[in-house]
Amino acid sequence: MTDTIMLAHGGGGEKTNRLVEELFLSYLNDPVLRQFDDAARLESMVFTTDSFVVSPLFFPGGDIGRLCVSGTVNDLAVMGARPRYMSLGFIIEEGFPIAELRKILQSIRETADESGIRIVTGDTKVVERGRGDGIYISCSGVGEIVYKNPPGFSRIAVGDVILINGSIGLHAAAIVAARGEFGLRAAVESDVAPLWPFLESLSGYDVTFMRDPTRGGVAQTLNEIATATGMDLEIGETEIPVSDPVRGLCDLLGYDPLYLANEGKVVLLASPRDAGKIAETMKNHPLGRDTRVIGLVRSPSGKRGRVLVRTLVGSQRLLMPPPGELLPRIC
Repeated sequence: MTDTIMLAHGGGGEKTNRLVEELFLSYLNDPVLRQFDDAARLESMVFTTDSFVVSPLFFPGGDIGRLCVSGTVNDLAVMGARPRYMSLGFIIEEGFPIAELRKILQSIRETADESGIRIVTGDTKVVERGRGDGIYISCSGVGEIVYKNPPGFSRIAVGDVILINGSIGLHAAAIVAARGEFGLRAAVESDVAPLWPFLESLSGYDVTFMRDPTRGGVAQTLNEIATATGMDLEIGETEIPVSDPVRGLCDLLGYDPLYLANEGKVVLLASPRDAGKIAETMKNHPLGRDTRVIGLVRSPSGKRGRVLVRTLVGSQRLLMPPPGELLPRIC
């Protein structure tokens, strides 16, 4: 641990994990919290909370309003729960334009309607000019578990098939484009979207695990699975869907698309028996047209689970979790 908080502590990688495990959990040691799921499973309900500090507030494909609802809905959806109720907490800087607030609220309304969640409570605070960076939004959500066998770490088994519902890294690339960083102007839009209308159709299949790969990207999600289960995960480099604009940005900046944030993707594990039917069902929905099988869960080859990538030339490389913050203020 360092003496002060760093940007890397918010990146969703190793430093975030150490902050949570070594500091927060030493004070907040509830067994449900220790499950490290996207949301807390409480009998037949699921409860989640999140905060959104994205910069800029408006970006290709979305804005902080669509992002905050989608992010909350998705944390519930990947637990096999139908999103039901949501709260909003606004921290607004003095001088923030009312016209921009209207746009954000319109996006919130439209995305809530799209996902079926009800916004039932909220709070607003205003801070002095220069101390709030425009607007921050905190959200909590409650969902009702509808999957007969809810997905979770404990249900993952050797032989499970790993799927993803389309091209990765779109959200991070859209934020880079919107910021104009490095002088780049990429023709790419964020994939930000609420996943429940898509994932609801899979509730009758044997889905063993789901996670939306946001901060830290697919690499972080797969490493969390390997760490929690002790199993190896093997994915194919050529099977990972990456759009041309994202690949071009990564080539220019030296990024690996597996580490880039997504806001409308789900990493899904399924039993071999149902994997084919699940993939077919996913491809029939607009959010899953580009669904790919990207790998398998393998028996552990050592004392700890690992994530292995089969490269284009047939070799293997180890996919490590992100060490820190690749792109701050991404969500």
